[in-house]
Amino acid sequence: MHSAWLARSYARPTTLSHAHYHLRCSPRTAEFSARIRLFSIATVRAQQSQRTTQHDGPAPRVAIIGSGPAGFYTARKLMREVHGTKIDMYEQLPVPFGLVRFGVAPDHPEVKNCQNEFEEVASSPDYTFVGNVQLGQTIPLPILAKHYDAIVFSYGASKDKQLGLKGEDNPHIYSARAFVGWYNGLPEYRNLNPDLQAGETAIVVGQGNVAMDVARILLSSIEALQKTDLTAYAIETLKSSRIKHVHVVGRRGPMQAAFTIKEVRELIQLPGVNFESISAELFPKDIKLLERPKRRLMELLQKGKPHDPNATKSWSLDFLLSPSSLEWSAEDPNTLSGVTFTRTQLADYKSPSSKVSNTNETLTMPTSTLFRSIGYRAEAIPGMELIGATFDDRAGTLRHDGVGRILPLDAPAHKAPISAASADIPEQPQAAANAQASLYCAGWVKRGPTGVIASTMTDAFQTAEAIVQDWKHALTTPESTIRQPKKGWEGVKAEAEANGHRLDKVVNWDGWHRIDEKERSAGEVKGKPREKYGVVGEMIEAAGA
Repeated sequence: MHSAWLARSYARPTTLSHAHYHLRCSPRTAEFSARIRLFSIATVRAQQSQRTTQHDGPAPRVAIIGSGPAGFYTARKLMREVHGTKIDMYEQLPVPFGLVRFGVAPDHPEVKNCQNEFEEVASSPDYTFVGNVQLGQTIPLPILAKHYDAIVFSYGASKDKQLGLKGEDNPHIYSARAFVGWYNGLPEYRNLNPDLQAGETAIVVGQGNVAMDVARILLSSIEALQKTDLTAYAIETLKSSRIKHVHVVGRRGPMQAAFTIKEVRELIQLPGVNFESISAELFPKDIKLLERPKRRLMELLQKGKPHDPNATKSWSLDFLLSPSSLEWSAEDPNTLSGVTFTRTQLADYKSPSSKVSNTNETLTMPTSTLFRSIGYRAEAIPGMELIGATFDDRAGTLRHDGVGRILPLDAPAHKAPISAASADIPEQPQAAANAQASLYCAGWVKRGPTGVIASTMTDAFQTAEAIVQDWKHALTTPESTIRQPKKGWEGVKAEAEANGHRLDKVVNWDGWHRIDEKERSAGEVKGKPREKYGVVGEMIEAAGA
């Protein structure tokens, strides 16, 4: 079994794995994907002896905190580069995959195909999934650090940024992240219960892809959404929605917007939904001179969509507007009636990175529902400082050397990557040295909430490479103590329970498969991919933990 998994994972050539990744995370047909998959596995097995990395000495035991793309791609790279690496992946929920499960739009199932690669990683006997644990609470971080050679923080960004307006916490004002999590079955937002019946107009502040997802879900037909893995309770709420028009508002112009052409095209092409035209003054005069990606996006926005007199819904992209205050109903001071925006101006409307400044002109848009979608940030895990990890609260990231090595407070952050051949490997802080665990980070907690799955993969590979370099260097150090194998999850569990921490409801990978099977079976009855559990207790029960 072990050699078969090696043929499937360790032995895969780099060029093939990249092609395989893009195939799985692209909108290909299932039949074509299956054929390529069979070809890839056959090719990989034929090249097994050429790819597996050999080295002298023991392999590391690594704890990865977070089971999203950053965690899984870090694990995959480590297992390929150092044969025998043991990975214990910790997740606070009973289910894996992070934003692939809870952040990808239900009508984008092709993006979730990268879960197949993660399943391959998890099929290794050297991989252990530890779900439904609260690190820093159920398991103190100092206990974790004692039983691993390395810890990788890759748990993403869980807190959204606010507009900073008075009354922002009142009813009918929602975080886009919370709304997306709600309709995708994230237990944290199971009871969000957004009221979509207050009026016919909604405003989404922000012009990234998440904002476009929110607008598309609000405007899509129920018939189309019922065929996706959108939760049953979200379907029922959307059925009764009165929203017919969505403003997607940004403080800069079309050239500076963060959305991608795919997201815009999908919204423009929604049947029965009109798209309001954009003023020609906001576009560069000669679009043909732009680089191809930006040119295609500008051409799409400029072309727009012919007006459909029979359409019952519509949406618009509203540029150069910055929210300045919330307006309330005269009859009920807690009922939203509109948003006042300050008009902005660009230093250079043709530059994607143009600076923006406010004018003295304002505009009030009537609305009954507001979504903010202006970015996210990670939060520190309790006890990080006890093992030498320094969290930058302002940036919402861990302090690191630029490639993923976590740095102590007094070390300069983001310095040039360190060569494996150099003896100048950064020293871990004293707490981490005592705990005998080197600290790393990957994904959004490393670089901030930017990029897509492909960029997360590249970032994770960079972190994994730093771990490999440091491990090989440590093996050459005479005073190194890493030759004593660490106990990993078994050691953590034993010590945590001995200290009175209950770990009787931990979900392993088999438990996840039981959840997965039950969700798929429930979805099949309704003609959809799966019916997600939206409550942790239901997940644990389904897992048999």
